[in-house]
Amino acid sequence: MKIIAFAETSHGLQEAGSKFKKVAFEAAHAASRLAGELGGEAEALVIGKGVESIGPELGGYGMKKVRVVEDEKLSQYSATAYAKAIAFVVESVSADVVIFPASAMGKDLAPRVAAKLKAGLAADCIALKAEGGSVLATRPVYAGKGLIDVKINSPKKVFTLRPNVFSPGAPNGSPASVEKIAVDLKDSDFTSRVTGVSVAKAGRPDLTEANIIVSGGRGLGGPENFNIVEGLADVLGAAVGASRAVVDAGWRPHDDQVGQTGKTVSPSLYVAVAISGAIQHLAGMSSSKYIVAINKDKDAPIFQVADYGIVGDAFEIVPELTSQLKKALGRE
Repeated sequence: MKIIAFAETSHGLQEAGSKFKKVAFEAAHAASRLAGELGGEAEALVIGKGVESIGPELGGYGMKKVRVVEDEKLSQYSATAYAKAIAFVVESVSADVVIFPASAMGKDLAPRVAAKLKAGLAADCIALKAEGGSVLATRPVYAGKGLIDVKINSPKKVFTLRPNVFSPGAPNGSPASVEKIAVDLKDSDFTSRVTGVSVAKAGRPDLTEANIIVSGGRGLGGPENFNIVEGLADVLGAAVGASRAVVDAGWRPHDDQVGQTGKTVSPSLYVAVAISGAIQHLAGMSSSKYIVAINKDKDAPIFQVADYGIVGDAFEIVPELTSQLKKALGRE
């Protein structure tokens, strides 16, 4: 069985040079491990402009070979063109399994590629293992309240992996070999394309890849009070998230939303400040390794999933917590 891992790179920031996102290493390592269990082989696929030079880096995550589709037209993401290129490569190398990260790009591409390959799709998987010569995937259902094991019966299979669940570990291995593949891309293949990129504030990690996240909810009362969330996040080197109610109120951009209709995250530490914990929000963060909840309502649903809970006024607790962390971390 041959497995292809789609290795996602940075896009729209070509002046800084292309680089792999963390989810690329997670997908590559998961594909390598699964191939070992199945007695098959795993390869990576990289698409874009100026990406050939970074391909060998994936050797540290189990990839012996990296296929590269490089074209000036691919300097910006295009769902239609990328899907065509991926499907072409999968067919060309006779791959049986395609693995994507469940990132914004992966969620966009996976169903398109599955449709082109007439493949079954298991989305947002939190575990993959070999069983009976095939792949058994575990994924959350019912807004994260349950787990289900899924086996795809179609000849070709597509999986997306929840970020921060499949740890890539430290790089270990020789550089991968790189092979370029030419794909005939026409203007008609670019019916969907990125026309501009707005760069978020520098200094904070991407929400879906962050190891620590501090999120704020409606209990903060207004956007002017998010400074206490940002202050705690800055001390911890964390990303800043928000509940849907906060985003709907216009306090934070949609890109900050954590939840069923926002981003699904799995950090090592998730701090929920003044978030009640509606089921839609829990669906997006309940797989975090440790959850700390700060809320004045002792009956808030967030405490049902929290590992540590503080019942009290966030405007008193968070500044004091930030102050004590600064002292402990020597950042005063």
